[in-house]
Amino acid sequence: MSATATEALGLNAWENFYVIVGSSAAALTGLTFIVITIAADYRRNNSPAVRLKGLRAFITPTVVYFGTALWLSALMSVPGQTAASLSVCVGISGLVGLGYCCAVVYWMFGVFSDYKPFLSDWIWNAVLPPAAFALLTVAGAVGTRHTAFSLYAVGGVTVLLLFIGIHNAWDVVAWTTTERHARKGHESAALSGISSEPSEKQ
Repeated sequence: MSATATEALGLNAWENFYVIVGSSAAALTGLTFIVITIAADYRRNNSPAVRLKGLRAFITPTVVYFGTALWLSALMSVPGQTAASLSVCVGISGLVGLGYCCAVVYWMFGVFSDYKPFLSDWIWNAVLPPAAFALLTVAGAVGTRHTAFSLYAVGGVTVLLLFIGIHNAWDVVAWTTTERHARKGHESAALSGISSEPSEKQ
């Protein structure tokens, strides 16, 4: 299939868009490893099972969202795409993403029985990602009949996944840093109490 098929779909007009989004997703995926290092340093005293659950529920999804944005950017930039081939690839990507989101929700709210989610946790981890992948699935289903809608839907989902990943990565870093300072404060207070006991007894 020649480049004429790509031109007919209007993908040429999206070239700069996906270059920017794809490059951002690739760079942010690399920065996520720093987030993993920070979180791992905080959780080093926990059991391996707890660390694995936390990784699956709060950090790995961020990498997956960035990776999906990168995958969609590459998919939409493949030369010679037809409406049918694009619809199939986008639809399958949406279905796989929906399945993964179900697993993430289970890890977050099923495995951690003592975890009390905030409203923002629900929105950014259990509502927006499934909604994004559901829209991706719809875009794939109607891609051959409503090409323009599908192109804008895929572009919107790509940007949304990028912002979800940015928010969740920041959330993990902010929470880890806050908890670390709180733990150090408690430890300092405990040590101060212990060191003051002999003088009080005297």
